[in-house]
Amino acid sequence: MRSYHLNGGGLSIREHEDPVPEAGQVVVAVRATSLSFRELMVLRGDYVLPVKPDVIPVSDGAGEVVAVGPDVVGVRVGDRVAATLFPSWQDGPFGLQHLPQRGGSLDGMLTELALVEEHGLVPIPDHLSYEEAATLPCAAVTAWNALTGDGAGLRPGQTLVTQGSGGVSLFALQFGKALGARVIATTSSPAKARRLAELGADEVIDYRATPDWPAKVRELTGGRGADRVVDVAGLLEQSLKAVAIAGHVACVGFVSDTAPPIDARVLFASGATVRAVAVGSRAQFREMNHTIDVNRISPVIDRVFPFDQAPDAYRYYASGEPLGKVVIRL
Repeated sequence: MRSYHLNGGGLSIREHEDPVPEAGQVVVAVRATSLSFRELMVLRGDYVLPVKPDVIPVSDGAGEVVAVGPDVVGVRVGDRVAATLFPSWQDGPFGLQHLPQRGGSLDGMLTELALVEEHGLVPIPDHLSYEEAATLPCAAVTAWNALTGDGAGLRPGQTLVTQGSGGVSLFALQFGKALGARVIATTSSPAKARRLAELGADEVIDYRATPDWPAKVRELTGGRGADRVVDVAGLLEQSLKAVAIAGHVACVGFVSDTAPPIDARVLFASGATVRAVAVGSRAQFREMNHTIDVNRISPVIDRVFPFDQAPDAYRYYASGEPLGKVVIRL
């Protein structure tokens, strides 16, 4: 089998013996992987969690089970599965014991055959291709957690604000509509605005044309503000100005040059809950897949690259051009 490895900020490909599963392990023939901003951080060496030397990168992947080890009872040869990013996080709140993560401290999915723990797999919805299913483990589960993981969850008739057209934001838009919410999306260009409207956004705000987009959100909500904001850039002060009293801001990431210190007075005045979100548990992955299945949701894919062109896929993703997920097909 062949696997990509990460060394010195670059990718190299090598051949290995096929893995043999031990107790509780499964061999997955990986059919597709997908990239997220996390993978760029791992590649650059500034990811916030540990990355082992010579790691097989990429957390997200889907494929077919081709071998199972002793005592494996929940997975069979031939099953279509996706791998979870934090294999030990089965349910409940996240804790330090769940820090080992695929494509970081553990080998990832940019490989022809992946050796995976049985408890680190979930079945994928029947209507999804492997390429579509490969987009789910990081961005989609993060979006699902952002909308539902606080106990109350997004409810029908509420208003959701999504920011931009990255993977998490696109999934949040799709899940928000499936959950019966009104979705206001922000973006940076008329072309992206049209695409977001096609995907179901009820209102789209071009933040370049309307820099004070929180004021526009309040205008669109009769002065009340949105019930929930999914903040992907760390612009928390703006998000707090856009959210309703006692609303919810899910902080799912930040970019260092766009994440200024937050004014505690703004936080207090908003009366809102700010919750940091980092992917989600296996139980949340399963719940999300049920919603995807029932609503026949199809992930948005921008471009698919062959396995031999994985470095090109990274470069294209890093360009900032994609609207939708960048997938690597095996």
